[in-house]
This record gives sequence, structure tokens and C-alpha cells, in this order.
Amino acid sequence: MNFLDQCLKVKEASTELSVMTEAEKNKLLLTFADQLVQDADFIIRANESDIEEAIRNKITPSLVDRLRLDRKRIEDMAQGVRDVAKLADPVGLTLEEKTMPNGLHIKKVSVPLGVIGIIYEARPNVTSDSAALCLKSGNAVVLKGGKEAILSNTAIVASLQKALKSCGMNQNFVYLIEDTSRETTNQMMKLKGVIDVLIPRGGKSLIQAVVANSSVPVIETGAGNCHVYVDESADIEMALNIIDNAKTSRPSVCNAAETLLVHEKIAPLFLPRAAQRLAEKQVELRGCEKTREILGESVIPASEADYETEYNDYILAIKIVKDVKEATTHIRNYSTQHSESIVTQNSGNAEYFTSHVDSAAVYVNASTRFTDGGEFGLGAEIGISTQKLHARGPMGLKELTSYKYIIHGTGQIR
Repeated sequence: MNFLDQCLKVKEASTELSVMTEAEKNKLLLTFADQLVQDADFIIRANESDIEEAIRNKITPSLVDRLRLDRKRIEDMAQGVRDVAKLADPVGLTLEEKTMPNGLHIKKVSVPLGVIGIIYEARPNVTSDSAALCLKSGNAVVLKGGKEAILSNTAIVASLQKALKSCGMNQNFVYLIEDTSRETTNQMMKLKGVIDVLIPRGGKSLIQAVVANSSVPVIETGAGNCHVYVDESADIEMALNIIDNAKTSRPSVCNAAETLLVHEKIAPLFLPRAAQRLAEKQVELRGCEKTREILGESVIPASEADYETEYNDYILAIKIVKDVKEATTHIRNYSTQHSESIVTQNSGNAEYFTSHVDSAAVYVNASTRFTDGGEFGLGAEIGISTQKLHARGPMGLKELTSYKYIIHGTGQIR
């Protein structure tokens, strides 16, 4: 069966899925979670082949880490699916209800989006997270992962297909496109009327390509040029812990910090300690001239491009600024509107930062690494939306629904 015919079957199946009960959907998700654990050895073997190919292709260690699966990560994936099953069903909720003067009774009710297409890169956990969120929200899904994780993704979807079959459900609820070519991606982006919305998850170039070329509506997600600003009044120990966590806990993810902004008055005291802390994790520093005056020539001179870059690696750009206003101006100029943080003991500066930074998540005295559906109590997430229409920030179940109006009358005409 060719690619388009299979997508049409997913579209047809989406109607069946949209009216499934919460109990039916939860049964499927719990079966899927158990199946993932049962198939762990099979999935790991497939993943090992992907890892070997990635290393042959000289993919960076941080991206190999993003790709890698082990038993613990598979158990975490399964737990993520179980966590989604525990969440309240977002479909069929009465969002608003009123009776008009002419007697018409109007209800605004939440409904699935329909068929969601997800284009993503080398993160096989996205396969299980996305499938779980789409199924719980009543949406069929077409998945297209990158070539780096194709064997891992195929193995994970095989587990899901076993769960669908075991529960007596339509196996067309989920479809993985196994052809990883760019041509197939382009065809997918033109399936308006078959796919209702596309969600790209990956680097800046992938997201921009989908936004520029898709005729299917797109929810823009993912690119994370995130900033931490250390204010003049910051608690230095707190600031050290935050930038260490935001940069090094997992540098390959979109909520990792890429630029450190430091108030000029605290920089001589803070930066040497920060450099020492980050050196323990072998972080390469690229800084402005004032930064290099403090830290020396071991810091690579930062270019304009460095402040624009989402590194996804152990690299950090640094700029010294004169105050919170200059910090927020820098963020407005370079941010991808994902996540930004201020470390400060000054409530006025905190308020200025949160009101003047226009990103999906703005933190005061906390790491940017918390921008995550699980950390926000949403269960897993299908992506971090960096746009303003429909959804913004971590996208959980609620963000995968739309609504319709149901109107009851007694013969009214206009």
C-alpha cells in the first residue's frame, strides 16, 4: 500500500477514534505501556543498530545520547504512557453553555483535531509520547521520524500495533512512515484535507522548512535558543546551580540554556566561579570582549552567530550587560521565544523581566530545564509551542483538541 493510501486509511480511522470512550482509550494505553516493557530487548537491539550507524556517520555525542535507549529509558517511556492514561479525557467537555433570547441552546464542546502529523528527528521517545497523547485526545497520528532512529521507531510502533490488535482496535489509528526521504516529507506537508495539523519537532532548520513549505496548518515547536540572565542582586550559589543545570544536565534538548547574560557589576565575582563550574563538564565558552577580559583568552571570542545559535552541545555563549533592560533587549533580538530565566533577589527586576520577555516560559530563580509537559503536570508533551496561535508552551492533551458548537432549537428560523 502506498503512502497516500495509508494516510487516507488513517483519516478514515480518525472518525472511529474520535468517539471512543475514555475507558477504551485508557485500556489501549495501559496495554501499550506493558507491551513496551515486554518488548524492551527487541527495541534495544533495534536501537543499538541505529546507534552504530549514527556513530559511523559521526553524529555528535550529545545527539547520540538523545538517540540512545536502554531498559531504564524504555521503562520511563512506558511510565509516561501510563501517566497519560491517568489524565482526564480532554474530549467531550462542555467549555461554555448558554441559552439565547430566541431560545437556542448553545454548547461549546471540546473535540479532537482529527489527524495529527508529527515530523521529528533522532528522539525515539517522541514516538511513544506522541502516540500516547494523540490517542488519549482522540486523534489519529501519522509519525515521520528521522533516519537516525528509524529502526528504533519501527520497533516501538510494532509494540503499539500489538497493543491495538490485542485490544481489538483499528491499527490505522497510528501510522509510521518508514520511508525517511525528504521527498516523502514534502509529500506529507502537502496532504491538506488528509492531515489536519502538522507538528515539527527538532532543530531550527527542520521547523523552518516545515513552516515554509507546508500547506497543512503547522504548530511551530521546539527550537530553543534559551537564556539565563544573572542579575546584579543574584544569589551567586543559586545562579551557579541554575546555569550548571540549564546548560549541562542535558544539553541536547530544546530547554537547555544556550546563552548566559550577566550584569556587569556581578560579572567579576560570578564569571570565574561559573567558568570553573562549567569546566568540570567541559563546556566550551564563547564570550564578549568584557567576558574575555575577566576570564582570559581561554574564552573564544563570541560572534553574532553565536548569540543566534541553538548549540544542543556543551557550548555556551556569554555576554555581559549593564542592566535588566539590556538583557531583555538581547533576548528579544536573539530568542526563539522558548524559555528564559532571570536569577535575582530584586522583585522589581523580576517583574520587569517577566513582563518584557515575550517567550512561552519565563522563569524567576529557576532553571529553563523545567519547560516540559511532565514538569508542568501535563503528563507527556507533544512539543513546546513557540508560537501564539492555538497553543503556547508545553502541549499536552488539552492543546491537542479544538471545539465545536452544538446548538439545540425548537424550530427557530432567522
